[in-house]
Amino acid sequence: MELYRTIKQAATAEQIIERSRFIAHAMPVSDRAEADAFVAEIKAAHKDATHNVPAMVIGDKSQIQWASDDGEPQGTSGAPIVQMLVNEGLTNLVIVVTRYFGGIKLGTGGLVRAYTSSAKLAVEAAGVCSVQNVLRLTCETDYTYLARFQKMAAETLTEGDGFAFLIGEIEYGEKVKLDLVTFAENEEELRGLVANLTSGSARVISAVTAPEKV
Repeated sequence: MELYRTIKQAATAEQIIERSRFIAHAMPVSDRAEADAFVAEIKAAHKDATHNVPAMVIGDKSQIQWASDDGEPQGTSGAPIVQMLVNEGLTNLVIVVTRYFGGIKLGTGGLVRAYTSSAKLAVEAAGVCSVQNVLRLTCETDYTYLARFQKMAAETLTEGDGFAFLIGEIEYGEKVKLDLVTFAENEEELRGLVANLTSGSARVISAVTAPEKV
């Protein structure tokens, strides 16, 4: 089940509008402190810019929504970026749009369009992804069953019937230890598959669920 949508990685996008240079910097973050640190970093790197407009949405329910116009007319830059992010269903990210003024005023509507379009370019460059609860189930079994697990994992990923899982790390010792990865809601089915493939002989060592980008 999807917990929320965010961006995959940090990214930068740039465009020129009426001789003004807009540079949008996007970064995935996990909390307000991380977002504030990124804003400070961009402002320090572009301290000669006319404006450094920050906007952030944080929390699995978008609980934190904050922006500043950084000297632009009120409501023409930071707030529209936050609104765009909320409308896109994105959270846990911060964007700073740097502007080097080119001498031509854009007007209220022009500013809104310039800042939101710049932010969108950065989001597109960063890539949008889903964050879901992922289960990593580690089991130990005889080498006899390794090929069966590998074949079954390949089939579930290509056939599209039922739930899918993949094999992560494999540790070779007296017995083989496998990390089996699937979505958290498939835990019961995965445990059943492990039992069926090994006739109940496999030992489940751990089952850890954590949010991950997919």
